[in-house]
Amino acid sequence: MKKYVLQRILRSILSILIVTTIAFVLVYTLVPRQDIFVSDPTYTKLKAQPDELLDYENVTYQSNGYLDYYNPSQLCTAATSNDAEYTDCVDGNGKQYIDAWAQENSKWVVSNMPMSGKAYATREIPTLEKVVRFYGSFLQIDHPWRVQDASNPDMSRGLGLSMNENVGLAITCEGCESKNQVYINGSFPFIHQNFIKINLGKAYPTYKGQEVTQVIGGSQGSPVSRQVTFETGKTGSSALDFGTCKYRPSDRLDRLDKENFNDNYADCLSINDAPSMLSMSFITGVMSVILAYAIAVPAGVVMARKKGMFVDRFGVAIITVLISVPSLASVYFFRMIGSSFFGMPENFPTLGPSNPLSYVMPTIILALLSVSGIMMWIRRYMIDQQSADYVKFAKAKGLSDKEISKNHIFKNAIIPITAGIPASVIGAIAGATITEQVFAMPGMGKMLPDAILQHNNAIVIGLVFIFTTMSIISVLLGDILLTKVDPRIKLDTKGGK
Repeated sequence: MKKYVLQRILRSILSILIVTTIAFVLVYTLVPRQDIFVSDPTYTKLKAQPDELLDYENVTYQSNGYLDYYNPSQLCTAATSNDAEYTDCVDGNGKQYIDAWAQENSKWVVSNMPMSGKAYATREIPTLEKVVRFYGSFLQIDHPWRVQDASNPDMSRGLGLSMNENVGLAITCEGCESKNQVYINGSFPFIHQNFIKINLGKAYPTYKGQEVTQVIGGSQGSPVSRQVTFETGKTGSSALDFGTCKYRPSDRLDRLDKENFNDNYADCLSINDAPSMLSMSFITGVMSVILAYAIAVPAGVVMARKKGMFVDRFGVAIITVLISVPSLASVYFFRMIGSSFFGMPENFPTLGPSNPLSYVMPTIILALLSVSGIMMWIRRYMIDQQSADYVKFAKAKGLSDKEISKNHIFKNAIIPITAGIPASVIGAIAGATITEQVFAMPGMGKMLPDAILQHNNAIVIGLVFIFTTMSIISVLLGDILLTKVDPRIKLDTKGGK
């Protein structure tokens, strides 16, 4: 079992990397890179300033991993690096230095700004190198020598243990990017860590400059202030999440930073009133799968036991309608029913994330999208089993149909039912892209099509990575759950078989 799980974990990691890499390559090869500026207002404002526009384009392409870029100043520095006395490239001699540098660096293309005529250089990054760079910084490990701050040369470095009311019990670090490496408090998931981070890049053009992991996994909404006591002893109202504080260079510390903090760890995120995109999608996804099985399993069992009767015919009619009607039409129909007859909100923002009623209809509808398939499958399986030899033997012993269905057929049906859970989880992930769009629910399902339309490459790749990871983990957990439901199932082999 342990060997199987280890092998499956390794294969799962490989599968996740393969799918993410394919998505990365498709985005960077098939989507025109100029499209990333479609939703960028800054780009539109600079169209009357050709030099600034060109510089902005190349800086953006560089930050998004399309190319390497030297602006005129950087190119001059690179071209004259062997001549300490010559550092200005505006005269005729500067062109000689730049031409010589261009000959030595043939992969770079030297061009001139449209208005000023100053030289700049670009180098297209090959696709393979883009992938290598992406995975080269994929995992970031924090350590006491990570921060290098010229304005704070005497910075102390090392790990320690602390306990305070704002963070809780924590392993702290001086010299790390994050002050609190591991900390424990009363907020879910209770144990938090900043020691290892997954780097999926930075978002652009929407959520510009924010890390993708923070956009997807960080809290949303408005900041929630509460009374706190800062490190300096000052008390006041603040929404800062002190567990997330990162290092801020000494030359960037403002007056409030110095009044509230005893050190440079003053760059903190805020606590907001809405869960993260990841949390919202996780809550509705898990609850919808549980609800779908809670509805479909009993209904399928009853239909099988009452085969050919009114209950069975009525159930088959419902299954046929649910399967035949397009998912989008079903979502709008059920939303109308919930709104008209039960007073449920038609849109998530109506009551907001703090009201449980906001989650009811998206969860129920997401469950109903998969109920028909599960009901049909359970009914078919249990009807097929009614002609099995062990059922005939049970009838010969005098057991009633109810006892046979409950104690024999259903126990065997549990195994394939459990095997179908991973597919239901994957279906919930796919269905969430529809329900979250319709209800304007700020989860990952809504974010994916939005990111595609806005050409936010980093968000798209990050969501593909998360969805793939969730799908593969659900398959692995489904296999392990099978062994718990039926101990006869062995996931590993022995004796060379």
